[in-house]
Amino acid sequence: MSNVRRSAWGSIIPVLTLLAGTLFAASASTARGTSLREQGRTRITELITAEQRRGRAERAEYRRLRDQVDRISREAGRHDARVRDARAEAEGRAAGAGFTPLTGAAVRVVLDDAPLPESGGLPHGVGPDDLVVHQADVQAVVNALWAGGARGMQIMDQRIIATSAVRCVGNTLILQGVVYSPPFRITAVGDPGRLRAALAASPEVAVYRKYVRAYGLGYAVRTVGRATLPPFTGNVTLKHATVPAGPGG
Repeated sequence: MSNVRRSAWGSIIPVLTLLAGTLFAASASTARGTSLREQGRTRITELITAEQRRGRAERAEYRRLRDQVDRISREAGRHDARVRDARAEAEGRAAGAGFTPLTGAAVRVVLDDAPLPESGGLPHGVGPDDLVVHQADVQAVVNALWAGGARGMQIMDQRIIATSAVRCVGNTLILQGVVYSPPFRITAVGDPGRLRAALAASPEVAVYRKYVRAYGLGYAVRTVGRATLPPFTGNVTLKHATVPAGPGG
């Protein structure tokens, strides 16, 4: 039995050696003198850039189609009283829904990652996640400002509404398909005193401020005498909402 196994391995080893040599040659040919890891990072960066371009193109197309629908409905309103009445009602609610520009006194909050230690190493017990702004931190500020009576809000260069989703991946923020790097700027139009008080009273914001003191994360709040928020331009289609059943339904 041992002779049979030795004979089998004797025939397999040359095949394995040939396959290994082929793989090494393929790797060398693929790398072409560069690091495969660096090449992988380059491909990921290219994919992200391509997706951002695609997202911008889709948003531009969405705005174009929405403007086209608006022109058609305006034209129809000239000849149909029902369309005209519906448009008047929609325009009356547009400001409250965030679809028109909003100007007024505001509070601006800036959140930023902590600087890395000059030594390059992290203190004992401190992880990389402790030094970056997280989705929960951004959401805590947004929720506090809404609770403080904000009439409108903007994150970076985009208007947000009650249904806007804020997501963070690593230390980047994704808002309506656009990727942003810190620092993150949140601007809320409303009574500055109430907005500041709401930030100070928020337990979630208080947790973030503890990390500010402990690890040097950025947190700045300032009053803006006059700020203009752009209209919301994202999609407002609700994909997961359901109509509640009526009594006895």
